[in-house]
Amino acid sequence: MLELKEVTKFYRWNKALDKVDLTVGPGEIVGLFGENGAGKTTLMKAVLGLIGYAGQITLDGDPVSRRNIERFSYATSEHSFFPTLTPDGHRDFYKSHFEHWRDKRFAALMDFFRLPKNRVLRNYSTGQQNQFEVILALSQGADYILMDEPFAGNDVFNREDFYKVLLGILEPTETVILSTHLLEEVENFVSRAVLIKKGAIVGDERMSDLEDRGETLLSYVKRAYGYEPDRVSRALDRLTGEETDGEEGDK
Repeated sequence: MLELKEVTKFYRWNKALDKVDLTVGPGEIVGLFGENGAGKTTLMKAVLGLIGYAGQITLDGDPVSRRNIERFSYATSEHSFFPTLTPDGHRDFYKSHFEHWRDKRFAALMDFFRLPKNRVLRNYSTGQQNQFEVILALSQGADYILMDEPFAGNDVFNREDFYKVLLGILEPTETVILSTHLLEEVENFVSRAVLIKKGAIVGDERMSDLEDRGETLLSYVKRAYGYEPDRVSRALDRLTGEETDGEEGDK
């Protein structure tokens, strides 16, 4: 069980996380949703111990430390691989450092994404690099797999098929926390939706409960975020009004 209690993070005077309380259990597929700058990446980095924070983060009651950090893996578009190594070089390195490395899963996902195996990673395209980052995170043998916008630069067909593959390969004890803006694509993939706004959790719903209420993930996010349906029309009215005023002033 991953537990966050009153986790708070400041960047100078900006509060990036505001007393976050969150519990994630084994086998959950959690979608972490929010606008740009809401605190999604900061929350993940706090869990992994990559940044300092106030509050408490524990895994099965123990603080996250070098003793249990291998139970986490992280896929990020910022990339954490070795750019001068080939995929096989990464496989050998990870096998020697992670006791539960999943060799069969690594090979299967490399074939699924059709990635060149003998090319160093710096010569991959951005989309291919993001795919490989995901492969490493899923093959490490971690219990908690964190993914932060993992499919930037990937086409819709690759993303759609991958979610289906992922549902088929995950074991009951493996937990995924996925941060993405692609709400409609992951609606049938995640089992739980956690919403973060200005560093605070503003919503936490099971997808089954949303379905029972006849509510889509997108409508739920809009409601929790206080989305204004007339936002576009008001902006257009103001813009077209300004243009009209300018034209009249020129006459």
